[in-house]
Amino acid sequence: MEKQVEKAMAIAAAEGRPVRILFVCLGNICRSPAAEGIMRQYCEKLPAAMRPELDSAGFYGGHAGDLPDRRMRNAAFQHGFHLDHRSRVIRPSDFDYFDLIIGMDDRNLSDLYDAAPSVEAEKKIARMSDFCVHYPEAHYIPDPYYDGIDGFHNVLNLLEDGCQHLLTLLYPETDN
Repeated sequence: MEKQVEKAMAIAAAEGRPVRILFVCLGNICRSPAAEGIMRQYCEKLPAAMRPELDSAGFYGGHAGDLPDRRMRNAAFQHGFHLDHRSRVIRPSDFDYFDLIIGMDDRNLSDLYDAAPSVEAEKKIARMSDFCVHYPEAHYIPDPYYDGIDGFHNVLNLLEDGCQHLLTLLYPETDN
């Protein structure tokens, strides 16, 4: 995971731009837009030129254009985050454009590997839970859609932890 982050940063630096990160889940209405929103807020304290370009997407297109699930937005608000991403389906061009593509669970990772157009594109894929340091037992970010409000708060706790560690890996020289 650290090597993937280092490689992503090296590619971005060689091209004179900030790193580009895509978060991916199934419908792009719960986990991935929450990860994007959390990471976006964490990066606000960075100088504008250093802020990563962030986006999120999903494999299921039935929610395309929708805001994140109302329950996720409400739970995120309670955690201090505002989520306003509009759901979209992952595109083949995402594998060329983004430097790091982060899936939430095994199904997302499997789908990402299946969709990756090359071995190089596969090397950009990472598991979100691998960035969690305070929840070492977490092997994936569970889909809270059917779990009730506690599931949404659990997911937000995991994502806050993972995004904080990701930020530290991206910018170890900054005061995170």
